[in-house]
Amino acid sequence: MERVCKFLKEAGTYYLATVEGDQPRVRPFGTAHIFEGKLYIQTGKVKEVSKQLHANSKAEICAFKNGEWLRVAGELIEDDRVEARQSMLDAYPSLQKIVWLQEPMASAKSA
Repeated sequence: MERVCKFLKEAGTYYLATVEGDQPRVRPFGTAHIFEGKLYIQTGKVKEVSKQLHANSKAEICAFKNGEWLRVAGELIEDDRVEARQSMLDAYPSLQKIVWLQEPMASAKSA
């Protein structure tokens, strides 16, 4: 997962694919962090992506950097622990401007 996280950070923007019913949904993301040996991303509970992941935790991440592609499939599992949120805040201080300590984190479990 360290190599995946490094690639995502170097790419800057990656794309997260989920499903809503029978409709695929893809959107850009930018946070990628390793906490307790797992890949973490961050989103708000009120966002549609969070609702989609609660209904179906299977997702794919795709990124492109310097002529190379990365595609990872897995399940995203919510992590409500303060320690996980704080670790992400420490890695991305700009997120501190957004009040989200009550928001969930998602940890990736690769398939």
